[in-house]
Amino acid sequence: MNGNIPRYITKIDQIAGLNLEQKRELDPVIEKFTFRTNEYYQSLIDWSDPSDPIRRIVIPEVAELDEFGTWDASGEADYTVVKGLEHKYGDTALLLVNNVCGAYCRFCFRKRLFTDGNDETVNDIGAALQYIRRHPEINNVLLTGGDPLIMSTGKLEKIIQQVRDIDHIRIIRIGSKMLAFNPYRILNDPALPEMLSKYSRPQRKIYVMAHFNHPRELTDLALEGINLLQRAGATVVNQTPIIKGVNNNPAVLAELFNRLSFSGVPPYYLFICRPTAGNRDFIVPIEESLEIFDAARQNLSGLAKHARMCMSHHTGKIEVLGKVESWIVMRYHRAANRADHGRILVFPSNPDACWLDDYTEHMAPAEAWQQFAKRAAS
Repeated sequence: MNGNIPRYITKIDQIAGLNLEQKRELDPVIEKFTFRTNEYYQSLIDWSDPSDPIRRIVIPEVAELDEFGTWDASGEADYTVVKGLEHKYGDTALLLVNNVCGAYCRFCFRKRLFTDGNDETVNDIGAALQYIRRHPEINNVLLTGGDPLIMSTGKLEKIIQQVRDIDHIRIIRIGSKMLAFNPYRILNDPALPEMLSKYSRPQRKIYVMAHFNHPRELTDLALEGINLLQRAGATVVNQTPIIKGVNNNPAVLAELFNRLSFSGVPPYYLFICRPTAGNRDFIVPIEESLEIFDAARQNLSGLAKHARMCMSHHTGKIEVLGKVESWIVMRYHRAANRADHGRILVFPSNPDACWLDDYTEHMAPAEAWQQFAKRAAS
């Protein structure tokens, strides 16, 4: 590293922990899926452990070439109302402000943004702002991409200032993994907390949606970055997918959630990994994920138990509630169709199911509910 500025790494040849044969094997992987990391994050990897979870987050694997999934597993294109702006849930708009991250998670659900020719992100947010102004039901805007915090603070402030000037926007969220990937971005820029203090107000808060996937990412530097954002008036929460080989272990998940809560960061969502292209080897089946989550929660205080386990399905955020005998029970936590909001879904247990569609392809929700109700009444 050059002082406290970690150098970005975009070529697999620059990874000293891989031998020449491993690098050659990965050439076709990085031709299909973009690779990027940095010296700080690489320093967290234990290269003596081939199953190291931090390595698994950021270093490509040949298994990513398995035929699987789609580029847009949640159908985000169907909710894009103007370029760069998604409006799936009535009160929330999602603004894709860039197509670069501090590093690229190998299980990213939006990896299509980092491919040649993709133009879903937007530099000129004028049309998006006009749409938001015309829709007073929108009270919060999520800035994402890509990672907004990889932008300069000046450029980010121009976006935040324009969104904050819309009277009915009460919350601005910044989706970012920079606290984990490169906390120096926060620690080395005094203009960032100053800007957050300016726009995060008592009844118009700025939330930073952090993405810590494993407790080893919670370094002293990362914790210092969290504290700095909190002192600036931002509310920091965390969301993570459950990822095979990273955090699909009750002890690891409990440690992550506990340590986050100790730092005043509520665990927000535990997501089912989306069936995106390249993600087969990262996915944990839904019912196995539920068992891991339930086991982890036995070792959490109430403050660390805030997370909901959900999948971001095309039709909405579906919370996995539990199992009743041989039935899996879910609920629409958020629904694209308002009529589905709060709707309970029950299906016969399917230990191999990794997505809602794996249940519905065998039985329609209405039929499953009828069978469940009949069974319960008998």
